Amino acid sequence: MYTMDEIKDSSEIMYYLLENGQISEERERELFKKYSESENIMSIVKNQGSLYKCSVETYNRVIYLIPDVTNDFLGYSKGELKKLLCKSNSNDKDYYLSQFVILTLLVVFYSSQGRTSKNREFLKGWELQNIVSEKLKEGLEKSKDESFENESGIAYSNIVERWEALRSTDKITMQKTTKEGFIINILKFLETQGLINYLDEEDKIYTTKKLDNFMDWNLLNKNNYNRVLKALGEDTDE
Repeated sequence: MYTMDEIKDSSEIMYYLLENGQISEERERELFKKYSESENIMSIVKNQGSLYKCSVETYNRVIYLIPDVTNDFLGYSKGELKKLLCKSNSNDKDYYLSQFVILTLLVVFYSSQGRTSKNREFLKGWELQNIVSEKLKEGLEKSKDESFENESGIAYSNIVERWEALRSTDKITMQKTTKEGFIINILKFLETQGLINYLDEEDKIYTTKKLDNFMDWNLLNKNNYNRVLKALGEDTDE
């Protein structure tokens, strides 16, 4: 049985999470305290989250509302992401290329197996572009072995085709028909999600505390980390 106060407090917490995506002890001390110190309130909030196709998780003194992969209401559908990240006449190959760029960025930033998964403070935009090109070439070469492509789950020939179809320029541009613009648009999208900070003038990419926490807590546990590495053609210890 839950008291009316517990139901009221849990509703207040869920509303705040739906509106803001997270509750930190530093900024929302009272809400964080209500959630953390009451098993009943925590249970109600987590159950409400599951009804909204989300999980509610706490990491590093921050409560996060994380939409499930199939949650198109609080998250993004594949079609919506394609429109946001790719050019107007894009197809699935363009979409998978955009996801490859994001995976590459994550692995470059978070490949440490120490206390934290993060292993560098910033990354240049042009550097990310070069790394993507190198990873695609390596993957295409390895994909000549059919077993590798089946294991990685990436059709390298298709996304290399889309990458090479993009023009290259020496200028900083937002045109999605260029390699530079394609990557910058992805960086801008990640920035609107509160995951990175991209400094245009310096062409520098910094990750946020939100992304650092999420990567340490979820994506880069050992099993998931190795799955990402295999998809990018890297060797693992397994």
